[in-house]
Amino acid sequence: MKSVWKGSIAFGLVNIPIKLYSAVEQKPLKTRLLHKDKLSPIRYKKWCDACTQEVSQDEIVRGIEVSPDNYVLVSDEELQSIRPEKSTWIEIVEFVHSHQIDPIFFNSHYYAGPERPKDKTYFLFREVLHQTAKTAIGRFVMREKEHVCAIEAYRQGLLLTTLNYEYEIRDITQVDGLDEPPHLSQVEMDLARQLLSQITVDEFDMARFHDTFEEELKELVERKARGETIAIHKREYARTTEENLVEALKASLK
Repeated sequence: MKSVWKGSIAFGLVNIPIKLYSAVEQKPLKTRLLHKDKLSPIRYKKWCDACTQEVSQDEIVRGIEVSPDNYVLVSDEELQSIRPEKSTWIEIVEFVHSHQIDPIFFNSHYYAGPERPKDKTYFLFREVLHQTAKTAIGRFVMREKEHVCAIEAYRQGLLLTTLNYEYEIRDITQVDGLDEPPHLSQVEMDLARQLLSQITVDEFDMARFHDTFEEELKELVERKARGETIAIHKREYARTTEENLVEALKASLK
């Protein structure tokens, strides 16, 4: 597995050399827009709405919109001067109980592995996090962005998760329809609890779930490549209304 970052965890006066590896790998089939007649890829031009024509790269500058249609120009040199420099260490700022971090702050996951096999500092750090059920909160720079991260014991190693900043989280109170919840009857609550209990499992197993769209898309591509004709079937779902909620819950239990 190829590492994406190399450095150290700074834990007090202890230095723990590590490498970061992407823990998640997306493998979607990519579609491209093609010209219907030629089946050649469509490319996008750098188009100016005011000039109504394509412009060259040397005519393009960067700007940040500060109000509608009002921009402040910034140069590549100005941006480079304030970009954080790549760091070679992760500074541990504090430790928290693992359950204290709201999941909405979780962003990207990375495995943190030891730079050297059997590095005692690495495995000591992992073991103390595991035994105390604590998560280390740190900060470092990767790919020209300063990240806040959470580091926790994960199986036989460490899992580093970059965190969203507070200003990046949208306010749930701005979601329409949450201000005045409807009255829920005891019958509805009891039936819902029964249904929940009926389909509760002892242990979550992600291997039971499959990306059906990707699987069906691969099959579709293979069939079309063989020249087969594809029949289109529309999926229809019955809408549960307030009037038939109890009936729908009873039918689900059966």
